[in-house]
Amino acid sequence: MSLKLRLARHGAKKRPYYRIVVADARAPRDGRYIDRIGSYNPLLAKDDENRVIIDGEKAKAWIAKGARPTERVARFLGAMDLWDWKVGSNPEKGKPGAKALQLIKDREEKEEARKQAEADAKEAAKEAAAAAKAAEAEAAAAPAEDAPAAEEAPAEEAPSEE
Repeated sequence: MSLKLRLARHGAKKRPYYRIVVADARAPRDGRYIDRIGSYNPLLAKDDENRVIIDGEKAKAWIAKGARPTERVARFLGAMDLWDWKVGSNPEKGKPGAKALQLIKDREEKEEARKQAEADAKEAAKEAAAAAKAAEAEAAAAPAEDAPAAEEAPAEEAPSEE
């Protein structure tokens, strides 16, 4: 029979209150337990002395008998120097999955394509402006002979019947 030092939830809805208990690992979270060794009230301020209350003698005795604390209870016992609690760090947990990585890659590719299209459009606009300027300069330099006549010859009037 493996023993656990763990939290058993009590209290009303959205008003949690936990008991720190020694229970069989196979028992339900809020079910049967062997011994109650303390309490934890997360609603109290972090510096309040009544937030975590643990009977150190009982905790030492149960640890000597082979009970293993859960992560949260190990943190409480570590604060009392009853257990050597090490910060659990899982750097893989925070990394995005394969689908998210693919979405990020697609987004970056779209952004690169958009930037490339903007650069191409700016380059085309510069070329068009340069071509228009060259055409304007060529038109101004063209001789006046080739220009169409501004005045046309007056049309002959038809004889009127008198």
